[in-house]
Amino acid sequence: MTTLKVGDKAPDFKALDQNGNTVQLSDYKGKKLVLFFYPKASTPGCTMEACNLRDNYQTFLAKGYDVLGVSADSAKRQQNFISKNELPFPLLADEDKSVINAFGVWGPKKFMGREFDGIHRATFVINEQGFLEEIITKVKTKEHAEQILK
Repeated sequence: MTTLKVGDKAPDFKALDQNGNTVQLSDYKGKKLVLFFYPKASTPGCTMEACNLRDNYQTFLAKGYDVLGVSADSAKRQQNFISKNELPFPLLADEDKSVINAFGVWGPKKFMGREFDGIHRATFVINEQGFLEEIITKVKTKEHAEQILK
């Protein structure tokens, strides 16, 4: 799992979102950013997490936060996930895993007795200066916004 710690400078990143637009960390300079990593678009846990963030999106904006999701899904799959769940925030299609690896959330996982490599669900809260303010590795999918906004 990630070796990043609160207080570290957030890794710089550049990736394409669901519409093929380039998104990079510098786009959020001067703003707080909730950067959440999830294993796979349209799966039950990921949908619960994304919808919880969607339902609290106005609160995030009111508190000065932008929200950005990341998975290794294709841009088309991310676009479908957004459309189906009316997500108001962009999702990075990090197919080459450059952002995922920069934040150290790729690694061995276990599911139903089977071991495999995959994305660990994690959220990084980045402050206005680009430093990690909070790292959440034990994400509660149904209550994730509360974990962040506490």
